[in-house]
Amino acid sequence: MDTVKPFVKWAGGKNSLIPQITKYYPLELKNGSIERYVEPFVGGGAVLIDILQKYNVKEAYAFDINKDLINCYNVIKNNVEALIQELNKKEKIFLVLDNDDRQKYFYNIRAEYNSYTLEKTIDIKRASEFIFLNRTCFNGLYRVNKDGKFNVPCGKYKNPTICDSSNLRNLSELIKNVIFKYGDYKKSSKLVNQNTFVYFDPPYRPLSVTSGFTSYTKEDFNDDNQKELAKYYNELNMKNAKLMLSNSNPKNANKDDNFFEEIYKGFFINEVSAKRMINADAKGRGEISELLITNYEEQEKWNSQITSIIKTVALT
Repeated sequence: MDTVKPFVKWAGGKNSLIPQITKYYPLELKNGSIERYVEPFVGGGAVLIDILQKYNVKEAYAFDINKDLINCYNVIKNNVEALIQELNKKEKIFLVLDNDDRQKYFYNIRAEYNSYTLEKTIDIKRASEFIFLNRTCFNGLYRVNKDGKFNVPCGKYKNPTICDSSNLRNLSELIKNVIFKYGDYKKSSKLVNQNTFVYFDPPYRPLSVTSGFTSYTKEDFNDDNQKELAKYYNELNMKNAKLMLSNSNPKNANKDDNFFEEIYKGFFINEVSAKRMINADAKGRGEISELLITNYEEQEKWNSQITSIIKTVALT
């Protein structure tokens, strides 16, 4: 099977960070003792996809508060050929249009998408609209207003890939045993035990008042929500599960901001380099550091400590 990629562009998506994140996977995942993987904020699913391609976990569960996103995953899992058919239709119509007609077509699809809400367990038509909008809107954003209406304008792409049929089929095969559930991250609690690896990728804490982007749904995710999540993280730690959480590094903007050090006191706070891709100002699209917070030490550090101990014992 070819390498599988996320089917959507997603603000804060982890696809480009996978080589760094992999270094922080727990040793128990790599040696096969982790039996269950849980992702309470699945988003674009880059880490889920990476783990499913590399490791043989017996069970995998993914949650998200974005009902339409979960619908897409379930449609890809269960009705991928029907979805491909719908996306192919949209792609063939869209690509032959000139710029003005593309704009009209895009806003017609957006108006249709906003005219109703998801009622069915699985809705192929709505999944095709979701993916079309994601692939053709400005910067590949998914953003809604306070009324829950998708409000991103049309992008200006010469030849956007609306239907990546090969990747969709491969993804469908890869996620065939994953359980996707709509709901708050706390719904994952009953699934977590000592043989579980949980990866959290919540909406990031903004680096400034103007840089916040948490509107994947009509609800915001503020500092109180971040603190509540930290308490939940600690609850799962008490179950002896292996935990990893991504978030922004406030020290990019203020070196004295110890917000995460305070709410995740006692855990391992690691830094990784990331490129900020979604920014209205091109000057703001540069390399910054992000945080990976774990309840276990990075494997390479652990290995180096063991090697050092072995050498010390050998010398004595």
